[in-house]
Amino acid sequence: MKNLLKKATAMMLALVLLLGLMIAPVHSDTPLFTIESENAQLTPDLQVVTSIYGQPKPGFSGAGFVWMQNSGTLTFTVTVPETGMYAISTRYMQELSADGRSQNLIVNGVTKGAYMLPYTTTWSDFDFGFHKLNQGANTIELKAGWGFAYFDTFTVDHADLDPLNVQPVLTDPEATPETQILMNYLTEVYGNNIISGQQEIYGGGNDGDTELEFEWIHDLTGKYPAIRGFDLMNYNPLYGWEDGTTDRMIDWVNNREGIATASWHINVPRNFNTYELGDFVDWKEATYKPTETNFNTANAVIPGTKEYQYVMMTIEDLAEQLLILQDNDVPVLFRPYHEAEGNGGLNGEGAWFWWASAGAEVYKELWDLLYTELTETYGLHNLIWTYNSYVYSTSPAWYPGDDQVDLVGYDKYNTIYNRYDGLSGVPNEDAITSIFYKLVELTNGTKMVAMTENDTIPSVKNLTEEKSGWLYFCPWYGEHLMSSAFNYPATLKTLYQSDYVITLDELPNLKVNNPNPSASITPGNVEFDKYTPNQSDKTVTVNANGNTLTALRAGNNALTATTDYTLNGSTLLLKKAYLATLPVGEHSIVLDFNQGQDPVLKVKIVDSTPGTNAVISPVNATFDKATNPAQDISVSLTFNGRQLTSITKGNATLVAGQNYTASSSAVVLNKSYLATLPLGQNVLTFHFNGGNDAVLTVNVVDSTVTVPAGDLTIQAFNGNTSASTNGVSPKFKLVNSGNSAIPLSDVKLRYYYTIDGEEAQSFWSDWASMGSTNVTSQFVKLVTPVAGADHYLEVGFTSAAGSLNAGQSAEVQARFSKNNWTNYTQTNDYSFKATDSQFANHDKVTGYVNGQLVWGIEP
Repeated sequence: MKNLLKKATAMMLALVLLLGLMIAPVHSDTPLFTIESENAQLTPDLQVVTSIYGQPKPGFSGAGFVWMQNSGTLTFTVTVPETGMYAISTRYMQELSADGRSQNLIVNGVTKGAYMLPYTTTWSDFDFGFHKLNQGANTIELKAGWGFAYFDTFTVDHADLDPLNVQPVLTDPEATPETQILMNYLTEVYGNNIISGQQEIYGGGNDGDTELEFEWIHDLTGKYPAIRGFDLMNYNPLYGWEDGTTDRMIDWVNNREGIATASWHINVPRNFNTYELGDFVDWKEATYKPTETNFNTANAVIPGTKEYQYVMMTIEDLAEQLLILQDNDVPVLFRPYHEAEGNGGLNGEGAWFWWASAGAEVYKELWDLLYTELTETYGLHNLIWTYNSYVYSTSPAWYPGDDQVDLVGYDKYNTIYNRYDGLSGVPNEDAITSIFYKLVELTNGTKMVAMTENDTIPSVKNLTEEKSGWLYFCPWYGEHLMSSAFNYPATLKTLYQSDYVITLDELPNLKVNNPNPSASITPGNVEFDKYTPNQSDKTVTVNANGNTLTALRAGNNALTATTDYTLNGSTLLLKKAYLATLPVGEHSIVLDFNQGQDPVLKVKIVDSTPGTNAVISPVNATFDKATNPAQDISVSLTFNGRQLTSITKGNATLVAGQNYTASSSAVVLNKSYLATLPLGQNVLTFHFNGGNDAVLTVNVVDSTVTVPAGDLTIQAFNGNTSASTNGVSPKFKLVNSGNSAIPLSDVKLRYYYTIDGEEAQSFWSDWASMGSTNVTSQFVKLVTPVAGADHYLEVGFTSAAGSLNAGQSAEVQARFSKNNWTNYTQTNDYSFKATDSQFANHDKVTGYVNGQLVWGIEP
């Protein structure tokens, strides 16, 4: 029941990858290959110049730059030492079109997509992403699409691939033991192997033979897939019937010892206006397509509406089956409301399914409603929540958030309609590695990425050569698996019989009665300074839990015992001589054990050597959103031999020429960008090609906003007053002591503390008077640590939380932990209050209205 034509359009867009500026990744100080554009092979319609229409364009390197107008091809050859993934980038200028200019990249004769070069009036870097190059000589071409750009240099370097180290922390802190064990296994496999999967047919297809595809695979390869795909669509309030899906899921997991994944093609009535809640509707009069129904998805998240009541009925039917699975100890890779974005766009214009037709914001509310109802109302804790994404420029806007997503999926359909290799009529065994790493970037590498549906399975050769770390594959049923137009039988046999692919017989025992304790380390993070007087060995305590350490590795490089490190009993010593060889930045060292989850040590390398770091001035600035005072912010740069590579805010990279302009001595942050920032403190990080990052803190205010100063009182106490604990439990009460209502969406609270070992963290609202789903949170690392604090937890509220009327109070009972469950020392935390067990005024928890401090004392 897949709409392949629509998938075709989506994949065409997906392969016009990366529409927007991406700053070239930083590698070593000397890239593998750089060529001046004027030294490349140029077609006659390209010119080598130093000015455009008599206007000089200073700052280029070499003898000039290449001016590409509306036609032409630039070609160069690069020799690489081994087959693998490489980053291709250019230094360019494009000052013709604010909408960008499209150019085509061709690698070894294969078009890799059209890339939109953003507008910039200064020489800037553009990254074409990661591409597979073969050992030896490779031909790279840039061909004019919409043309009209200037090219200074082209660079090819080793791809800086994410290490794919994901911690086995589920978003549901009450996950069942079986679910946690499955998550542990998945994170252990991720990046090292790919798990085989196969979707079963549903709704009585194959004349009721749900085993057809699975026996076909076994007859061909001698193996069964490890993951079986199910669909829970037939359990619905319209025409629902028992098709045995739940029983088959129990059998697959408990008797055949496999892994279950489930999607949910939940339908709505075609004529929702005449539909009465609870009525029987024939399946022919139901649909999941937004073009075939008058169901108003925007109403589905508004309590009291008919659409909302219908959605709650669908959730009730779904929960009934999931509870049966939970009672039978069956964990599920649960993929609801899948393929949300469809053909792309923010407002549902590309939607394939009704659940996306109202746009990204409503979709996220719908996801939140489902997540909250299943986990809190129905007590379902056997789910590993899987979200389907794509790689459009609008894709991040659809992401429900790290707190409600455990796994990111991508549905690959690119064999017939969407290929870019010039072939047709044959399977497309491309590993689509560029798409994989784009999806890894979606969550900054914190979530695993899987090929949750596909037609052609990528070949083992492509998967391994490109280090394409898909967690699993799962072909759709019927011809998508069994037709040689989609999958070569010989390739499938090689795939299933390879060491890289995990099949059903190779799964470990994932039951609670076979626990396999993993090793752990303390601390999980260390920092090393390359400045010689500050260098020291780093000590880590290893709790092996009966496992055997087999190796330490950083990426693909194994560390050498006694030279790079020593292990004496439980004490691991990382030698400063080794650490000094690592470039500035974040690194991951994996401790390989013979079984269980491998712990990962995060190593931050800094360099405080005098004169080696770039410097910015000022480091603090204020921007007023009020119309008249609003102005650009200029930041002077002292490079000290470094080069600016990018500016980021959190995980977002600012766009040169659009968000800011850079010169040889300064960066000007454009007021049009600054106006998009939220009120309060915003941290912008300046990245250089060596040395330490520089940080600018921009305090965004709005002088037109009236702040009810003194009208908000914060009371607090700690529910857990232990000196050392793995869970901090602050309780907050907000009191409106003024005379007018305060919208809670304007309010932020900050709890200051020391993290005691850098690690990702999770927040939970255990109870809130305005509803836990209306409580938001973020963890912020202080740019400059102060006494009692190097981080703060900021608690906020959605617009649905309502207002705090004069004289009223509101409560939030919160809790947060590090994802590796190591302890905090509370006694040295600025906001910690051990003396009270009930609410009392607490001025070390600060309160803000519209970004301005109205309560408390910041540390």
